[in-house]
Amino acid sequence: MLKDIEKINIEEYRPLRDIVFETLREAILNGKLKPGERVMEVQLAETLGVSRTPVREAIRKLELEGLLVMIPRKGAYVADVSLKDVLDVLEIRALLEGLAASLAAERMTEEEIEILEKKSQEFIDCVKAKDTEGMIDKDTEFHDVILRSAKNEKLTSIVEGLRDHVQRFRVIYFTEYDNGVELMKEHEKIKNAIKERESEEAKEASQDHIYSIGDYLAKKKTESQM
Repeated sequence: MLKDIEKINIEEYRPLRDIVFETLREAILNGKLKPGERVMEVQLAETLGVSRTPVREAIRKLELEGLLVMIPRKGAYVADVSLKDVLDVLEIRALLEGLAASLAAERMTEEEIEILEKKSQEFIDCVKAKDTEGMIDKDTEFHDVILRSAKNEKLTSIVEGLRDHVQRFRVIYFTEYDNGVELMKEHEKIKNAIKERESEEAKEASQDHIYSIGDYLAKKKTESQM
């Protein structure tokens, strides 16, 4: 919602259109602008404290990225995220993160294991506190530690290419569904397999973790249509 977006700080050494674009892009990825929400130039310009021109340019760029859709005679709307979109991304993510976990089990240093344990505990703390924003951040950080520890630049690059899709999904998932306890248990299983240097178990645990999210979402979607 627009009320969740703050007026931007103008940085003289950067083009205003870039600042506006990044501000709106971040708002979409983090759920401040929600799927299906209308994006109006005048209101956005007033909210951000800028003219309509950089807002118009940002909207065009976001449309090219697929984050906004233009509907004739109606204007720009935040692109929706369908169940099919989510399941497609999860299918790819499961394979990539399974590989990352497998490599991490073989290559992760003791220091990185300590960091992974810390992120796991921080996620648990957020679940117990029912801190949705915290769960989103710590889930991201948990998986990022594993990806970095795989020490495969090509794999990292491919996963980074899915980051925007995964982030939008994370926000929707953690905001709409209360499944933090199960995710907490799955994180623990992945972490323990990596810690024990069981690469195949780490791979399976990571893939099961991603697939279980898809199954959970499909189930909830079916229930909501009954």
